[in-house]
Amino acid sequence: MSRLSWLFPTPAAAVEVGGQAPDFALPDQHGRPQRLTDYRGRWLVLYFYPKDDTPGCTTEACDFREGYLQFTEANAAVLGVSLDDAASHAAFAAKYGLPFPLLVDAGGKVARTYGVLRKLGPLSFARRQTFIIDPQGRIARHFASVRPRGHAHAVAAALHEAMGNPSASSD
Repeated sequence: MSRLSWLFPTPAAAVEVGGQAPDFALPDQHGRPQRLTDYRGRWLVLYFYPKDDTPGCTTEACDFREGYLQFTEANAAVLGVSLDDAASHAAFAAKYGLPFPLLVDAGGKVARTYGVLRKLGPLSFARRQTFIIDPQGRIARHFASVRPRGHAHAVAAALHEAMGNPSASSD
């Protein structure tokens, strides 16, 4: 065991592209339950981020906001997930006009299931990673390394490619 293993623990069994997306049921910023099964039959972008209203997370969320029409026109939903509480999510969404739900994973259970939970001593947060989930609930694409600026555009392009329509994302 490494001396730093407590600082950088191995993530729980991470999901694999082509495999079933782990089910979840989490409240959004309004307290409404959101379940993976609610999105069966349509594409879903599930993006995990560390903390509301921080520079990188704000950039990423606003990029998804700016590209939101592209996702809805493709009949795809966007969900953001972090370990922040509903009040923090509601304030963040209102401040930046985010049109998509932000899910409360207060205990980090879903982040752990998706293999993105990070612990630094007493602090826990979700690593910045994104999953595209197909209408049958399988992981179509996993972005393990995310740069906030321009990420939503890259996700939209990958979504259109996964849907078999790569030309729809070139603009």
